[in-house]
Amino acid sequence: MRYGIFSDVHSNLEAMEAVLQAFRKEKVDRYFCVGDIVGYGANPHECIEIVKDLKAPCVAGNHDWAVVDRVDTRYFNPIAKMAVSWTKDSISPDDKAYLENLRLVDKTDDFIIVHGTLQEALYFHYLTEEGQAKAMFGLMDRDVCFVGHTHVPGVFVQKKQQVAYMLYSKITLDGHAKYIVNVGSVGQPRDGNPMACYCVYDTEEKTVAIKRVNYNVEEAQRKIIDVGLPPFLASRLAAGK
Repeated sequence: MRYGIFSDVHSNLEAMEAVLQAFRKEKVDRYFCVGDIVGYGANPHECIEIVKDLKAPCVAGNHDWAVVDRVDTRYFNPIAKMAVSWTKDSISPDDKAYLENLRLVDKTDDFIIVHGTLQEALYFHYLTEEGQAKAMFGLMDRDVCFVGHTHVPGVFVQKKQQVAYMLYSKITLDGHAKYIVNVGSVGQPRDGNPMACYCVYDTEEKTVAIKRVNYNVEEAQRKIIDVGLPPFLASRLAAGK
């Protein structure tokens, strides 16, 4: 089975379409979304429709639930709050119902997906430290868990109770280890690389690959400006920050 796993689309239609085309070239069998379909960008409805058309199981991201009032935006920065407000006014009742019904955690026989962390998933913690990863490994009943939220791809590995962090773009899974894989962001990367990020998990080859694809950044920027969203949300796309 070849899984196409992606996260943090953030209403960036141009990036999502480029990733979808890349997935098709990869001959992916099934798709999973690790949350935050909406927020920041100018095409929330269209991005929701793509995820639905893919029949991709999807977990809730903090922005997904913020636009349906299931997350308190008190701790969002002012620009993120503006994007949430704009998104609320720009999506359909069906879109809102879809986002409201997303679960926090999903599982297959092969892996788990959660937007932030398994510990207190409702609070959408950022997974950035080995100590956090060690606690999360203790909650995993599968060898692999895919996360997003930080917009920075990378892999935490636990073997013989030792936890390490890696930035490798492709890894071969060791049957004696566990893995937490951050699949990065489709629509708003923050690792200094503006290319859209996605992941392919091949269960036969036992490989997990983080991949990048170019997309029409200028068009995504133009749309953000045209709909009246903060210009910073456009400029950051070109910097990948």
